[in-house]
Amino acid sequence: MKSLIKIAPSILAADLCRLGDQVQEAERSGADWIHLDVMDGQFVPNISFGQPIVSAVKKCTKLPLDVHLMIKNPDPYIESFRSAGADIITIHQETCSHLYRTIQAIKEVGCKAGIALNPATPISLLSEVIREIDLILIMTVEPGFGGQEFIPTSLRKIQETSKMIKKVKKNIFLEVDGGIDQTTAPLVIKSGANVLVAGTSIFKNVPIQRAISSLRK
Repeated sequence: MKSLIKIAPSILAADLCRLGDQVQEAERSGADWIHLDVMDGQFVPNISFGQPIVSAVKKCTKLPLDVHLMIKNPDPYIESFRSAGADIITIHQETCSHLYRTIQAIKEVGCKAGIALNPATPISLLSEVIREIDLILIMTVEPGFGGQEFIPTSLRKIQETSKMIKKVKKNIFLEVDGGIDQTTAPLVIKSGANVLVAGTSIFKNVPIQRAISSLRK
């Protein structure tokens, strides 16, 4: 029986020289999604990769691609990321002048739409659009770099978001990203999360199969 908890390895921590091999190893090891962090060096203080990497990953896996756009003004790029292979596109409300319209644009190209909340972003900002989205991503570290320590106060935020989802009675994924490992995973799951993004704890531990298995347990 398939687990209700999904594991989404983040390739931000992968060895880019062996990216295809590591993505395929993650798939064979039981990963559910592949998470791709797109950073522009403006909204967050780092630059990662763009559509070509998304396209390359799409060619070597059958898993859904969970694309997290940490970029200013994502609207002009939605269609190109979908064309590159994105199945889920998550944006930050701070980057959108017209959030509702951006969500609709994501759905119109055939992707599931997600909204990410930074550690200091209140969940109340979701109230007007929660019925329109498919995923909420709670950042449990400040976005921009991998390998950061989990922010403990995020647990209360996950709990509150889980209650909000139950209240609207809609099937919405509650995803967490940042400092997820064998210690923090049980805490966020108990708080209501059902999608775990993990980078360092999967790709910096060899073999990947053992890391995913340990996280799953």
